[in-house]
Amino acid sequence: MKEPMTPEERFAQIEHFTAAIAEQRRKDREEYKTLWRDQQRQIETINRQIESIHREVQQLAVETRLRIEEVGDQIEATDRRLRELGEATDRRIAALTSAIGEHRRAGHPPQQQP
Repeated sequence: MKEPMTPEERFAQIEHFTAAIAEQRRKDREEYKTLWRDQQRQIETINRQIESIHREVQQLAVETRLRIEEVGDQIEATDRRLRELGEATDRRIAALTSAIGEHRRAGHPPQQQP
């Protein structure tokens, strides 16, 4: 059978147990600090990446707007040119129609024999 512990032995055991708990808490705090610092570095890295992506998206938006304006200008120029060509074609068709009508009214001129 085991002898009961003396109060000094109990205090020594409690001190040993308390010291182990204190040491584990110290290790945990150091680990938490390390994890917190790593997390902060990762957050800063991600923030820089997000800012970089944001700047790139803004630049692409500006370039896209400029390109859309250029394409719009080209479309307007093409539309204007097609309208002008259509009007010129309409005038030519009207002139031909008029000439054909005049030719029919005047009759076919006699051909000269060689």
